[in-house]
Amino acid sequence: MNHVTPLISTIVVGIGLAFVFGALAARFRISPLIGYLLAGIVVGPHSPGFVADQNLASQLAEIGVILLMFGVGLHFSWKDLASVSGVAVPGALAQIAVATLLGVGVAELMGWPLIEAAVFGLALSVASTVVLLRALQERRLLDTNRGRIAVGWLVVEDVAMVLVLVLLPALAGTAGEEGGDVFAARLAAEFGLGLWGIVGFTLAKVAVFVVLMVVVGRRVIPWMLHGVAHMGSRELFRLAVLAIALGVAWGATVVFGVSLALGAFFAGMVLSESELSHQAAQETLPLRDAFAVLFFVSVGMLFDPLEIVKNPGPVLAVLFIILIGKSAAAFVIVRSFRHPVGTALTISASLAQIGEFSFILAELGVRQGILSEEARNLILAGAILSILLNPLAFLLVDRVRARIEERAQAAQAAAQPEPDAAEPEQEENVEEPPPVTALSGHVVVVGSGEVGGRVVAALRERAMPFLVIEESYTRAERLRGEEVEVLVGNAAAEEILAAANVAGARQLVVAIPQAFEAGQVVQQARAANPELEILARAYTEADAQHMADMGANSIVTGTREVARAIVHRLAPVEEPPHEPPLAEPGFYGAFI
Repeated sequence: MNHVTPLISTIVVGIGLAFVFGALAARFRISPLIGYLLAGIVVGPHSPGFVADQNLASQLAEIGVILLMFGVGLHFSWKDLASVSGVAVPGALAQIAVATLLGVGVAELMGWPLIEAAVFGLALSVASTVVLLRALQERRLLDTNRGRIAVGWLVVEDVAMVLVLVLLPALAGTAGEEGGDVFAARLAAEFGLGLWGIVGFTLAKVAVFVVLMVVVGRRVIPWMLHGVAHMGSRELFRLAVLAIALGVAWGATVVFGVSLALGAFFAGMVLSESELSHQAAQETLPLRDAFAVLFFVSVGMLFDPLEIVKNPGPVLAVLFIILIGKSAAAFVIVRSFRHPVGTALTISASLAQIGEFSFILAELGVRQGILSEEARNLILAGAILSILLNPLAFLLVDRVRARIEERAQAAQAAAQPEPDAAEPEQEENVEEPPPVTALSGHVVVVGSGEVGGRVVAALRERAMPFLVIEESYTRAERLRGEEVEVLVGNAAAEEILAAANVAGARQLVVAIPQAFEAGQVVQQARAANPELEILARAYTEADAQHMADMGANSIVTGTREVARAIVHRLAPVEEPPHEPPLAEPGFYGAFI
């Protein structure tokens, strides 16, 4: 491999092993993140065999952090947070405080300095958004009240960690470590302001950056994207989005001393207000996923598996904080806000893990000279083990909830409960979505984007019974505001199709643009209802053939319909007698 550059070797081996281990993890119903981390351990310096270039992996991971935080910003919604802010904001802040204090206590027992103990505790206090969303989607909880609270809780944690990432360089500067905010430290020393001076100067620079992004970037970035979109080149649009994400992050670091993560987060948040935000997220998703995988691989490279054997006591203490301490604090907090036991248990299980923000914070802490290698290894061990054990936490929660419901039913059978005592359990039952829709002989629409949205509008105009399956929580909320029945989740999942009563539906419209996912939906729906009329969209003839092979009755391709409309206007005569079999007439006549 002498003729192969270290960069290519690192990318190829890292992504290849991440795929292998990620697929194995998914096969055993474990989060693929575990597979990515294991791939990093295999190619890391602590394992025999091929060792990837750790410096190059770290730089690639920085790009992964930028794109990851850009994606968080794109999906950030004040509206979603406001709907559950009454419990999510104080609850998340209180839980962060409790977990941080527990981490500080463990660190103090090991004799670490206070600033290192504080950063260590903070790294243990924040859960992984990626792991949480996947767990909620698999259990169809994202659409429930408890799911919304969990997501809002994580948004608050993410914002809090973004602020920590801003202040950490300033704290490093006060500690006299390399890599701190040197400019702020020098100014503070010049005027004799000490710690508060450094923090003040740092926050002032961040405030200038935020104002520029809100006032200037809010107008310039969407305007620029709209201009590129009108050029009609998807390639240029994709490059423009990447240039904005990377350019703003880099500029924020160079000019304002703001972390790459925060710069990318604000770039995404500003762009999220544009009507092109969904397209921007979709165009950059493959690259974000690829570099996010490299980020997790690079994190795995830093982990020494022998740390578990060398320091079993500290590792168990870290796991206790993550799995028990955080969860117990969250349970008490949620119950104190008079939410049902089931909701409190779900939030507890959701928070019983740590992930990407913990990695980012640990790596930044080491670079700033605040965290030791030992502390980082403990954080990585806690992350890997907690992500691995998180499904068991949800399984335990499900069993506890089932027992609580059985006892409640037994109590109701024994005697008539008081209205006040029954109210919490009634609330708990209300927040569960119905197992199957009440509709029959209806139309199921998969996706409510540009095409699906028009189909939905036409169905509403014609007062036809229908429901929508949508993966985007934001779009689902908008449709609910319009009194449209929506199921949130992956339409290819058996339980989602069952909830949509595909077996009793008249037609299925697959309006999502991704051919592979759409084909899976068509195949699953055809298996559930052999008599179902399935109508799908496709970009190319190859995609259309794929849909037909999967079982779609009618497929509409954009190019074919555009050509038909143009020909109709050129020679407004009767339609040609021969019609290609994949594009059966009547699709638009039935819905538009």
